[in-house]
Amino acid sequence: MLSAQSRHLMTLATSITVVCSPRPRVGRTLVARLLTDFFLINGRDVAAFDLNVEPELTQFLPSHAKTAKVGDIKGQMALFDRLIAEDATSKVVDLGPGAFEAFFSVAREIDFVGEARRRSIVPVILFMIAPDKSSADAYAMLRRQLPGATLVPVHNEAAGKAQHRDLFPAGGVASVPFHLPVLAPGLKKYIDKKPFSFAESSTSSMLGMPLDAQMELQRWMRRVFVEFREMELRIMLANLQSSLQNQ
Repeated sequence: MLSAQSRHLMTLATSITVVCSPRPRVGRTLVARLLTDFFLINGRDVAAFDLNVEPELTQFLPSHAKTAKVGDIKGQMALFDRLIAEDATSKVVDLGPGAFEAFFSVAREIDFVGEARRRSIVPVILFMIAPDKSSADAYAMLRRQLPGATLVPVHNEAAGKAQHRDLFPAGGVASVPFHLPVLAPGLKKYIDKKPFSFAESSTSSMLGMPLDAQMELQRWMRRVFVEFREMELRIMLANLQSSLQNQ
């Protein structure tokens, strides 16, 4: 049984979560938005970084997200220095196909995962799975080259049944697949309006959202946030177990 102090410290542990895919239109930015708002709803300081050719995260969450680049040394240093800063801030990276290879190439070169862990920062990769070979190869590469990161396969249920899940095996107790539930028909037009924050969805009536749609959105959000809480708990317990074994 964890002490109250241990639970408090672990709940507030700084994390870096990279939401990524080598493929476009798989729900990556939506997951990054939800995770950023999940942290905000839970009273945490959060900084989000948009690494897309055509930035979207910054348009939805202009107060908490900013664009970043890894195409040159200056951009790389600015981003990675910010990610591993010991500032008690949870970081979220929306990593699109255009910067996927460059980001992880730099991460390997500078031992980004190792450096994060040395600073007691938990590195997590949420990988949006897809049935194509390029996605499976990219996932296998991350498992092989970044073993110190918690790699979590994310199944967007809007894409249908995950019949290809065997191509994305979990890499440990903390890597149980994350499921993004299907959004009810008719809600997408509301959450796609920019800016839109799930953390401020109680004011969504200002967007002309009917009461029944607001209630359905709240139900959907609760399902997603339960997934995030369970994922966090698994990661925290895995890290605690690892810490105890290394003592």
